Amino acid sequence: MSQITTLHAHGHVPHDSLANGALFLLSFVVVLCVAMAAQMLFLKWRTWFPGAESEKSLIKGVRAGVCTFLSHLN
Repeated sequence: MSQITTLHAHGHVPHDSLANGALFLLSFVVVLCVAMAAQMLFLKWRTWFPGAESEKSLIKGVRAGVCTFLSHLN
């Protein structure tokens, strides 16, 4: 799924959108680091992040976990 970003009349992205993007990126990097470390130690990390349990790939699992985490913040 792609994200649609709307621009205001001056062509600038709203600050809320930038803040949400920055929060997503920061959360993604943190969860990715945890998942990669756990993957190297042969731990079952997908159960640690709700939403990532059914995903097969590392990136999709991390993205699902981050999206679930961010949905709880709203």
